[in-house]
Amino acid sequence: MRYDTLVDAIGDTPVVRLRADAPEGVEVYAKLEMQNPYAMKDRVARRMILEARRTGELADGAPVVESSSGTMALGLALVGAQLGHPVHIVTDPRIDPLTRAKLAALGCSVHVVEAMTSEGWQGARLERLADLLQELPGAYWPRQYGNPENPAAYRGLADELVADLGTLDVLVGSVGSGGSLCGTSAALLERFPHLKVVGVDCVGSVLFGQPDLATRKQSGLGNSLFPDNIDYRLFDEVHWLSDDEAFDATQRLAREQQIFAGNTSGSVYRVLTHLAAHAEPGTRLVGIMPDRGDRYAETVYRHEPTGPIAAAPARVPFGTTVTGWSYSSIPREERRALVFVESNTTGTGMIALRTATRLGFAPVLVTADPSRYSGVEDTGCEVLTCDTEDDAAVLAALGSRPVGGVTTTSDFYLEHAARLAEALGVPGKSSEAAAACRNKELTRTALRDAGVPQPAFAVAEDAEGVAAAVAEVGLPCVVKPLDGSGSQNVLWCADEATALAHAARVLAITENVRGQRSPGRVLVEECADGPEFSVEMFCTGGDAVCVGVTQRTATPLPHFVETGHLFPATLATAQRDELAEAARKALKAVGFDHGPAHVETRLTADGPAVIEINGRLAGGMIPELIRTATGIDLLEQQIRASAGLPVNLEPQRHRHAGLRFLTAGQPGRLTAITGTADAARVPGVTAVHVTAAPGRAVRPPTDSYDRLGHVIAVGDAPEEVATSLAEAEALLRVETTDDPQMRNG
Repeated sequence: MRYDTLVDAIGDTPVVRLRADAPEGVEVYAKLEMQNPYAMKDRVARRMILEARRTGELADGAPVVESSSGTMALGLALVGAQLGHPVHIVTDPRIDPLTRAKLAALGCSVHVVEAMTSEGWQGARLERLADLLQELPGAYWPRQYGNPENPAAYRGLADELVADLGTLDVLVGSVGSGGSLCGTSAALLERFPHLKVVGVDCVGSVLFGQPDLATRKQSGLGNSLFPDNIDYRLFDEVHWLSDDEAFDATQRLAREQQIFAGNTSGSVYRVLTHLAAHAEPGTRLVGIMPDRGDRYAETVYRHEPTGPIAAAPARVPFGTTVTGWSYSSIPREERRALVFVESNTTGTGMIALRTATRLGFAPVLVTADPSRYSGVEDTGCEVLTCDTEDDAAVLAALGSRPVGGVTTTSDFYLEHAARLAEALGVPGKSSEAAAACRNKELTRTALRDAGVPQPAFAVAEDAEGVAAAVAEVGLPCVVKPLDGSGSQNVLWCADEATALAHAARVLAITENVRGQRSPGRVLVEECADGPEFSVEMFCTGGDAVCVGVTQRTATPLPHFVETGHLFPATLATAQRDELAEAARKALKAVGFDHGPAHVETRLTADGPAVIEINGRLAGGMIPELIRTATGIDLLEQQIRASAGLPVNLEPQRHRHAGLRFLTAGQPGRLTAITGTADAARVPGVTAVHVTAAPGRAVRPPTDSYDRLGHVIAVGDAPEEVATSLAEAEALLRVETTDDPQMRNG
């Protein structure tokens, strides 16, 4: 077949029938994507670059910059060079010599990072890529892991399969960025709704609920991050193979089929032939085989196994940690619902919905107002609209669908979720425990009865009662609502007049921001003296596990808004143990025994004093600090716990992470937050995120809703984190214009 350019020659790869030990009438085929000029990802490179040129995102002659360790790099080098674009590839020391030699021969600039970050090699590569984008004006970053043109490129592959085979019943493919298998299967499912889609991953990859292992040797599949291009709703089954098993299968593919391929193809071959051996007559199976074996000649093809090679996979419940060939069956039509009773309105809530999908569930958001949640339409979850204050209405909206678990990411709906879990008979905390955490009067009473150290307190419902409460507790005191969240309406009061005035404001509030009826009472409590810490707890299997202690900084009095965090806190072991024990006693006092809890404390001269019990994950990005420092994804563990799945709270690394919130120094209107790009390049900084849009009314913080963004940094020691955050803060500017109405309000 004749082509005008090498770019035109991409695609139209052969489909070859394999000799397989399978029942008569079963057909097994390999789609040899390795027969592209370099490999399968030539399709993606062509699609992304041509589309970027069409839209103007990539100008003539402008550089192309991407992170890759293999075939994506070669595809970009091919297409970029053909179309006149310098190509820069960021990779790591695992790149094989042959691929590096090919890239150099094609005129590609190769940048090799020297060390992993807390996000593994991928994180280190992305940091270097960010620097290159600053150094190369006009550079285009294809973003293979999140670019929708990645899966879109494989619609052509699906068309080729239909043209060559007519129909197919089972599609098997490896999963790395998610583009090839998701793009191909999405297109095929439009024509063959009953197609079975089987993903192949490696042991030690996080893509399908496994812990990350930086020691894994396979390349081309698996990941330490969650690419946006993986649509978990498409999969019916997923298999994991160990390095030994994948490399053995690759050698078998060459020996048995004379296909000299990479370990991605070998892994697909092992799963494909296993499925074929157990298929019904008349079944047609296809495996996508991505790359050649040339660059693995000195590694995979010389590998001697050191561990067992399973003859067949072990079937495990989704979420079980595996060490060898195993699989989980998650048929699309049989997925149980993971019900979210409302959500928080930050990114965490939407991330939770996507996480539930990744864990094999069909997420369902039950809400009174879907418009409250920006981005919910992008999560792929089902949205049910009903009165979430009415338990019967929620049950009626769910109907007869099978429910695997119930949870919420909103403080305001802890009781609602607990009651629903009880009604459906799925795991969860008791509704009494949820109520005791939400209502601070119930919390204080339970702690008092259990003898848990806490500030002195009194509750009032009118001015006379407030005066009596202040006299009982003493001055200065703290006045707060019984059901608040995010430090809203929490005030330090130096005198009785201030306490009375603030209590009157709190008592005048008849409903909260979610429209729920306010208790009509106010809490007056002693102001405990000492540094602030929060103890991050997780209750599972009857144990209250301390995940760690967070050190907190806050605004000057009279408000208590958190301005920064450090995890883990710089504490002596004895102090940490004291705080953890105080948190355990507090949770026991309120009957809390399931899922995450965030216990706020102060370390006073007399020891820990419990300030609040939040029956949920910490807010303020603390879960992200924990994930960055330890590798523990608490949001994922919350969803696992709500569905009765095993929970993994073992740290994978021991680093330190910190955060500083961006806030306004004076009231006015936000015009811009500048310096974010420079701050992001500070060594150790992993995220600079702005949450406020220009034009928003801003003020010095009085509650957590006044925060405008944050900076996160990671390091091997607290001092490194502090230095990185200080350098980033110095580069950031919150710019405002004067607004007399805000100033006078």
